[in-house]
Amino acid sequence: MASQIANNDAQPSSTGRAANIEWRRETGQVPYRDALAEMEERNRAIRDGTASELIWLLEHPPVYTAGTSAKEGDMLDPRFDVVQAGRGGQFTYHGPGQRIGYVLLDLTRRARDVRGFVHALEGWVIGALRDFGVESWRAEGRIGIWTRDIDGREAKIGAIGVRVRRWVTMHGFSVNLSPDLSHFTGIVPCGISEYGVTSLHRLGLNVSAEQFDRSLLMHGQEFLAALDRACPSD
Repeated sequence: MASQIANNDAQPSSTGRAANIEWRRETGQVPYRDALAEMEERNRAIRDGTASELIWLLEHPPVYTAGTSAKEGDMLDPRFDVVQAGRGGQFTYHGPGQRIGYVLLDLTRRARDVRGFVHALEGWVIGALRDFGVESWRAEGRIGIWTRDIDGREAKIGAIGVRVRRWVTMHGFSVNLSPDLSHFTGIVPCGISEYGVTSLHRLGLNVSAEQFDRSLLMHGQEFLAALDRACPSD
């Protein structure tokens, strides 16, 4: 079941381009293949000028998705459906307790900078996590969002995977609120075996999807503003 986010305290205060973005959150699970088909259709419609841009917050039933760089050897145990996602990156897992953000925006209306788009997505998630007392960061040479796990080691708490067609984006990010972390053992997540995967729940924080969505919305205007600037060189 979908719910439109229309209440003024939740939607980023803005005018012009930002005000024309549809912000949608799902209160139930959406099968991955259904979401992928809808993203494909919406991406084409945005390019054709027949639909508004979309930021879509949702959750999937358990699924492994393969990016364009996925390596066969990184699929260790295909216990769930495996879907070719068409996004960049390698294998990842999506499932209950994970918040997904699919971001379909027209970069011709902003800085035409794919690297800057990814940088802004990372910053958006980092800002939301900070609201719950979690320090997280980008890591050189490793796409995603990283934090300190309960054992003191670095671990991934959020994944980034995007695709851009004729400057219209699709796919986006996932954040581990309270997923079953054992489900990640069926793959080498994002092709990185040296680091583990963690979640807000593992870090001792009980954060609902609704709470996390509100935090994302609070930082939404910062994210959109970042898209008007080229990616920092550092």
